Amino acid sequence: MLLLGCVKEVSDYELVVSLPNGLLGFVPVTQISDAYSKMLSKQVAQGELLEDLNSLSDMYSPGTLVRCIVTSVEKSADGRRSVKLSIDPKKVNKGLNASALASGMLLSGFVSSVEDHGYLIDIGVSGTHAFLPRQKAQNYIKAVKRGPDLKIGQNLNCVIVDVKNEGRVVRLSIDRSEVAASLATERQNWTLSNLLPGLVVKARVQKVAPLGIKVSFLSSFIGIVDFMHVDPEKSMNYSPDQVMKACILSIHPTSKVVRLTLRQAFLHPGGSPNQLSNDRMGAVVEESTVKAFYKQFGAVFELDDGTLAFARLKHLSKNRKSFKPGAFKTGCKHKCRIIDYSLMDEMCIVSLKYQIIEARFLQYQDIHTGDVVQGKVFSLKPIGMQVKVTDGIKGLVPSMHLADVVLKQPEKKYNIGDEVKCRVLECNPAGKKLILTLKKSLVQSKLPILSNYEDAKPGLVTHGFVVCAREFGCIVKFYNDVKGLVPKNELSSEPISCPDKVFHEGQVVKVMVLKCEPQQERLLLSFRLSSKPAPEDKRECTPKKKQEVKYQIGEMVDVKVLKKKDNGLEVSVLEDEGNVIASIPTVHLSDFVVNCKLLWHCLQEGDVLPRVMCLSDKGERIILSRKSAVISAVQEEQVVRSFSEIQPGMMLTGYVRNVMPFGVFVEFPFGVTGLAPKVSMSDKFVTDTKDHFVVGQTVIAKVMSIDEEKQRVLLNLKVSECSSGDSAAEGFALLNQYFKEMKEIRNLLRRRGEHGMAQGLCELVPGKELQLVVQDVKEDGSALFSGSSVTGLTVTATRYHLGDKNIVPGEKTKALVLHVDALTSKVYVSLREELLKR
Repeated sequence: MLLLGCVKEVSDYELVVSLPNGLLGFVPVTQISDAYSKMLSKQVAQGELLEDLNSLSDMYSPGTLVRCIVTSVEKSADGRRSVKLSIDPKKVNKGLNASALASGMLLSGFVSSVEDHGYLIDIGVSGTHAFLPRQKAQNYIKAVKRGPDLKIGQNLNCVIVDVKNEGRVVRLSIDRSEVAASLATERQNWTLSNLLPGLVVKARVQKVAPLGIKVSFLSSFIGIVDFMHVDPEKSMNYSPDQVMKACILSIHPTSKVVRLTLRQAFLHPGGSPNQLSNDRMGAVVEESTVKAFYKQFGAVFELDDGTLAFARLKHLSKNRKSFKPGAFKTGCKHKCRIIDYSLMDEMCIVSLKYQIIEARFLQYQDIHTGDVVQGKVFSLKPIGMQVKVTDGIKGLVPSMHLADVVLKQPEKKYNIGDEVKCRVLECNPAGKKLILTLKKSLVQSKLPILSNYEDAKPGLVTHGFVVCAREFGCIVKFYNDVKGLVPKNELSSEPISCPDKVFHEGQVVKVMVLKCEPQQERLLLSFRLSSKPAPEDKRECTPKKKQEVKYQIGEMVDVKVLKKKDNGLEVSVLEDEGNVIASIPTVHLSDFVVNCKLLWHCLQEGDVLPRVMCLSDKGERIILSRKSAVISAVQEEQVVRSFSEIQPGMMLTGYVRNVMPFGVFVEFPFGVTGLAPKVSMSDKFVTDTKDHFVVGQTVIAKVMSIDEEKQRVLLNLKVSECSSGDSAAEGFALLNQYFKEMKEIRNLLRRRGEHGMAQGLCELVPGKELQLVVQDVKEDGSALFSGSSVTGLTVTATRYHLGDKNIVPGEKTKALVLHVDALTSKVYVSLREELLKR
């Protein structure tokens, strides 16, 4: 059977293709084209990667329309049917021969060879050489942006421009405008034996029925347009003898029934159907309205956003016995959940089943590393055990993870169908890869989940499992393939001569992070969890003398908070076993002034701060900084170490040292300072300098002039003068850093969250929708709100953010969080419809 399909997912070994009426098919990597299969065979034979062999993901992307032929329908182990497809032109175009080829025909072809003046295209017609000149491919190559050339195995929609020698030589074009305008006509002499899906024809309405429309096309052919493929803009408002464009969807090989679509996305070859936004997948729709019910197929619904959705008959109720057709009359409302999206029908697939609506996991994207999941044993294999989490989600428990100890005969412990409780070690939604563990020590662990190197802060204690024990120590693995080394001297407080005799592969261990370099993915760990606490009364005596330890400006250290002071934090440097005392001024806790006080408020004695930079080692105490912009400038050598290095025009990152009525003094790393006069402070007119800058604020300054004799530097702080050119990228980088810090602050609040208010603040993020009750409407038009999710917080909306709503105290309403001020426990919200709809 020939079908038009749309690529839904691309993996290394197959294409997942959306087919009409909500079906799915699979194209194995060996069913692309002859030329591609030969290159695969050559690579396997040689045992090394071929430079000109491109992966499927290099050539295909979701949304690409392809012509397919069904090669087989197989039944899987769980009783489901799997449709195997081929897009090889020799199979798809097997009804065509050289003499049937005509100018204007639209065929699918594959690049089989790249030549100097163009490309040889495999169109699957025996005895025909098809050539695509380079000039006819240029605008397509520019539009798809997949490199400067077409790739061997790449699928193309080709229009025949010229036919010579009775079809033995044809010249092709893939020009986007020519392909989009192509139309199958009677002059091209199509027959039922060589008719192809994807052809656009002029169709005449013969009969309009409840389940669809009967049409005639190419003078003598009859086809059917089912109810899912009428144009949603016109619904069923078609009349006999009406002529319109239609696209062929499928041709049955024996009955020769031709199905077509009237949907606009398919009427211009080379286009692609509309796709569903990611945030809608899995969404629960409280009220969906029945538009039509078809007793043999299912029901069409209108969702809350006006789009149409389809529910198959089996998804309308828990089982056949509980199904009530009367509940699906036009206009009836039901709660449903979006479980899939059919690209070929441009329609959401929904389910009304209670167990699916309430399901915690619907797709791989819903599962996160560290989640505890329930599943059923599906199969036992030598590499491990397959667990079925839901109908569409399966995971693998590797043999090492079947229990806390290695099981030699797992079949004696587990039976097919057994309920098991697992923890997610790794989840890759793109590759549909889910790795689980059944080790009780990991499943029941209450310690933090370590799933990326950025979270591995010194002092963190967590659970992991040994993957290797050698004479140098142990390698311990965590979640998402994060792993670290426990050196021999950190294995125990007592010396261990042969670690491989004490520790075994798969052993669950409790470890402490000593040091981490995220960019290099290096992680140093220890099994020695107890550190020697220094008595409080001796703390003053323990630090080494200042002269004994010297730190270079720009050196990165990890520190532990000892004491909070009015102007900052007193910390000890972990690398020197806490013997070196330093300080971090409050203004140096962040690049963002608003975050400095917030971080000071959240941090407590005993907290560990990684990667803090030494800013000054003069005077009595070392001064440290956490300002990311300043740290980056030092690490990227975008600094001056002395006055002699300064040149006019330089852009330097620093921080405000003092704000005076006549200007702003800016200090840079390594102690160089400069003055930005009042006229060079801002693009706006400056009346009071204190309205524009505060002490400690991070700034980028441009050097205007230097007075070598007086050792003075004049600076410019105007944004228009101090941008590197890509102001959008700079702005996004700053915003990204800000949100990263806000996430850190929320995590700190969450750790401190003994009382409900702190927990509430953690959960509130900009963009979150809340259900609130109006408490009061003030004279200035602003309003105060309350709600179960904002207990103890002051929630307010300005007059502007109430929109057109006339609210009264006691009224329930939806609101969107705009900003959370954790210091004052204030939450600013909006009731404006245009924001809530987003």
